[in-house]
Amino acid sequence: MNTNEQWQIARHVWDTAAHELNRLSGEMEPAVFSRCVTMLAGCSGRIVTSGCGTSATAARKIAHSLSCIERPSFFLTPSDAVHGALGSVQPGDVAILISKGGGTSELVSMLPAFATKQIPVVAVTENADSPLAKAAELVVPIRIEREADEFNMLATTSTMAVIAWFDAVCVALMRDTGYSREQFAVIHPGGAVGERLLGNEKQ
Repeated sequence: MNTNEQWQIARHVWDTAAHELNRLSGEMEPAVFSRCVTMLAGCSGRIVTSGCGTSATAARKIAHSLSCIERPSFFLTPSDAVHGALGSVQPGDVAILISKGGGTSELVSMLPAFATKQIPVVAVTENADSPLAKAAELVVPIRIEREADEFNMLATTSTMAVIAWFDAVCVALMRDTGYSREQFAVIHPGGAVGERLLGNEKQ
């Protein structure tokens, strides 16, 4: 490929992403978003995220962002979960499980333990009839029209849409919980963000 052809691919990927992000506000129910914010704001324990493959990457990012706004969170590795690590999940926690099809066996295997421990599950899936969705207290049905690659298979746009949804949830949580700039400065002293926050405090 020449430079122009490569650049056209880049523009296609970004245009596809922009299209899907614009669809989120029209396709999703505001009440679902509000319920998700309320559940996470009211969590008295920790927020557990999990997923396999690219969904695991999204789950890790979500856990990090939530921790950054003082909503204690961690990523639970699915393979470890069913070999004893489910002991890290306790009553009062909330689980966010991400599976495009809603039938990921590693996540489905966690569901009986969550039910026994009365852990409410937020299921992020396209399939409302899936085992994951049926076991969830809240289903976030993020659906996209297509991925960015020519085979419509590589988890690109779908992953971005999930992350964008929870970015919005985090920003809403900051307002809902009264999260302050001073709190952010305490837990984020490093890097350029920390320098800017601490620098402003000294002024």
